[in-house]
Amino acid sequence: MSPRPLQPTGIAQKPEELRKADFGDLVKKCMEKTEQNEQASEMAVKDMLTGKNEDINSVVAQVAKADMSFKLLVGVRNKIIEAYKQTMQMQI
Repeated sequence: MSPRPLQPTGIAQKPEELRKADFGDLVKKCMEKTEQNEQASEMAVKDMLTGKNEDINSVVAQVAKADMSFKLLVGVRNKIIEAYKQTMQMQI
């Protein structure tokens, strides 16, 4: 059994869907998923503080997921800005 490649979450899952999707739509979906992760992490922390959830491991996991999602989004944004700057510096 060969290992499956990791699939991005929150965006198109199938390769044919990725080919059909517009780049702007993919970025928008990633931003929306990052926002959802952030909101879920805030709710997990609130539930922990109010006593609704006593499992600290799930809270830490949710916060870590939101943090990684945000860092990935910032990294993609930085690469897009870098590519734009390089394009603008090209001579025609």
